[in-house]
Amino acid sequence: MEEINNIVFCGIGAIGSIYAEKIQNYENCDLKVLVDKDRLERYTKNPICFNGKELKFNYILPDAKDFKADLIIIATKFDGLEDAIHNIKNFVKENTIIMSLLNGVTSEDIIAKVYGKEKLLYSYVIGHSAMRNGRNIIHDGVNKIVFGSKTPDNSKVKLVSEFFDKTNINYEIPKDIIHSLWLKYLLNVSSNQTSAILRMNFGQMQNNKKCIDFISEVAKEVSKIAKAEGVQGTESFKQEFFETFNSMTPEGKTSMLQDVEAKRKTEVDMFASTVIEFGQKHNIETPYNKILKELIEITEAGY
Repeated sequence: MEEINNIVFCGIGAIGSIYAEKIQNYENCDLKVLVDKDRLERYTKNPICFNGKELKFNYILPDAKDFKADLIIIATKFDGLEDAIHNIKNFVKENTIIMSLLNGVTSEDIIAKVYGKEKLLYSYVIGHSAMRNGRNIIHDGVNKIVFGSKTPDNSKVKLVSEFFDKTNINYEIPKDIIHSLWLKYLLNVSSNQTSAILRMNFGQMQNNKKCIDFISEVAKEVSKIAKAEGVQGTESFKQEFFETFNSMTPEGKTSMLQDVEAKRKTEVDMFASTVIEFGQKHNIETPYNKILKELIEITEAGY
């Protein structure tokens, strides 16, 4: 494959809309947005509105057999990952590149069990939060996709970076994508869950010392687990975390806080539950995540 031309995008929520919209604006590619029949009807009647503009995509159903993708981007919530893995089957060819923009540190391995590690690039999104209210999504444009390969072969990284250049997608290729991925996970586990329980935006958390102390304890649990998992450079996690955390726009809300406010299912399984499982694997205590898991599940039960 000399360049990326055919793209399948799966998941056009708060994060997915940012990048699907950019790709659609690039005329020299064929973008298909993968949906089921229910979403096809819903999005056709009431299109997602991104920064005041209705998004009208070329939708494709999972049973279509006449389109093969050079690049597949999955941007669903964690609870939609299994469906996404099943639904992209008809669009995967021998040299298809698959990227997962999901929060967490496990989605790539889950996808690789079905399609093979050789197709995967590790990736995540960092930037200011997108604000979602029903079908309306607002974002200030401050974002980037961080991605890279776990292997010495950088051919897929080169293809994707060239494609992102053409489509005006901001990106970063770190020296150690696994370190970067776990650092983002630490940020999500500690700030997303805390904000969802305390109903605080970034500014309220940043200016509350007791909250910062609590977040730091949650982050310590993730750092210990990352080190046990063989992640390099965990001793710099604390400094890197606060550099990113303090750069977040004060009025911004984490995705989990937005989920709680909208009475949607949260990603607690990806965050606290997964941390607890890693802790059991490595005999590392995770009391803060156990408390957060219970409190978030209590919150969801009260919807």
